[in-house]
Amino acid sequence: MLTISSLHVYPVKSLQGIDLSDAVLTTQGLAFDRQWMLVDATGKFVTQRQIPLLASIGVRLTADSLVLERAGLLPLSIPLAPIPDSPCEVKVWRDTCVGCDEGEAVSRWLTQAVGQWQGSDLRLVRFAPEGVRPVDPAYMEGDSADTAFSDGYPFLIISEASLAALNVQLLANGAESVPMARFRPNIVLSGMEAFGENACKMLTAASYRLAIRKPCQRCKTTTVDQRTGVIADPKEPLRTLLAMNPYPHLSGAYFGQNATLTTGNGMVIKVGDRLDRQPS
Repeated sequence: MLTISSLHVYPVKSLQGIDLSDAVLTTQGLAFDRQWMLVDATGKFVTQRQIPLLASIGVRLTADSLVLERAGLLPLSIPLAPIPDSPCEVKVWRDTCVGCDEGEAVSRWLTQAVGQWQGSDLRLVRFAPEGVRPVDPAYMEGDSADTAFSDGYPFLIISEASLAALNVQLLANGAESVPMARFRPNIVLSGMEAFGENACKMLTAASYRLAIRKPCQRCKTTTVDQRTGVIADPKEPLRTLLAMNPYPHLSGAYFGQNATLTTGNGMVIKVGDRLDRQPS
């Protein structure tokens, strides 16, 4: 039986995630997912690719606040209600969109936590409430979708069996196994064969439906310990994923599938939900 075994949300892009038992579905992903991100002095996004230590910043959500935590610092609380009249232009990959700057105090806290980037303090911005960032239409088969500050798609789905198969190969190559957290999924599935998500077109529950859009190309974030912010192995698991590449027509390392919500905006997704799948 295909079942959701875990759910994860990452309110601030490239900071630690939060494990959930349930979440509200939105067209931009699980509620609060990648609604904030760090930017440099030019408004360009900054992630673990540039500063691995970002993975050492913990994140919590309360009823009214986003809370950031780092050893040696007092926790930082940021109201969930947007700050009025603080728009700024920010860049995520090739996209330019509107963010809301969270202010100087937050910027100073981040500098204390991880230092400056290219000689300037980092800024924390949230996705503008009225903002719309369309998903690349190339893989949408005529549909449309939008996302916030994720790399490109609102959901990332991986099966437990896929991670198990990867770890078997890593160990065979003399490398260490890696936890699921390295891949920062939103939805983890049990009851599916290894890499079964690669052969799915649709995942359907009673009140929602997710469309599988494209394989997720992986980067060096997968080499970073997602609690300490230390690069565990600069070559793995990317080297093994490159060798295992199931997409001969694509170059790079791939693991997991990007997805969009086609039905169920505002519905609740839960650990334990049973899903039907439509093969591709």
